[in-house]
Amino acid sequence: MSAASRAPLRSNRTNRTADRTTSQASGRASRRVRSRVRSRAALAVGAAAAALLVSACSSGGTSGGGGQTGFVTGSDGIATAKEGERADAPDLSGETVDGGQVDVADYKGKVVVLNVWGSWCPPCRAEAKNFEKVYQDVKDQGVQFVGINTRDTSTGPARAFEKDYGVTYPSLYDPSGKLLLRFEKGTLNPQAVPSTLIIDREGKVAARTLQALSEEKLRKMLAPYLADESDGSGASADSAKPEK
Repeated sequence: MSAASRAPLRSNRTNRTADRTTSQASGRASRRVRSRVRSRAALAVGAAAAALLVSACSSGGTSGGGGQTGFVTGSDGIATAKEGERADAPDLSGETVDGGQVDVADYKGKVVVLNVWGSWCPPCRAEAKNFEKVYQDVKDQGVQFVGINTRDTSTGPARAFEKDYGVTYPSLYDPSGKLLLRFEKGTLNPQAVPSTLIIDREGKVAARTLQALSEEKLRKMLAPYLADESDGSGASADSAKPEK
């Protein structure tokens, strides 16, 4: 075969090789793009959760949710909403720290005490026994405690926390803060670790505090919702002042 006749064959092989190389490079580039998109989405969720919990692990803070909040904050740092102005609690369901399943909506008809905590958080450790003690005292009065464990990268430390402090009520496992992001802005949403919310018997968020609670403060926060809310406020008039 002459050199002239072999040239087209070599050219065809070269073209096929170039096409395969181009296709492989295109596939690798596409995979890199998809990977970057997934990474950016994960970072966006993490950043949003971090922004939500900007006051993380703080024993103070009583700021509102921004905008037209429609609630009041007492001098004790407990913010409350009147009965007709309370926002619905979002979907709070999923796997618990101990591998079970919990859906807060199943407790409608009960008062729910919702506590946001992390095993890494010193104020959470300080208040844990207070919550368990009050829970044992009121659980037969139509009250359910539920925790939301956040920013623990595995359930091991969270389970150890529950064992160390004798916590017997369930806690949803929410390492990235996705559940916390379901609360609407401008409502009594959790904004710190720890945060504690009261969800009334109708499934609406009635009260919130952004601080660790002593046994006395927790009982004071819960008391109005154990009684008949005939005044429609769920808050003591002498302790409330307009939210700024």
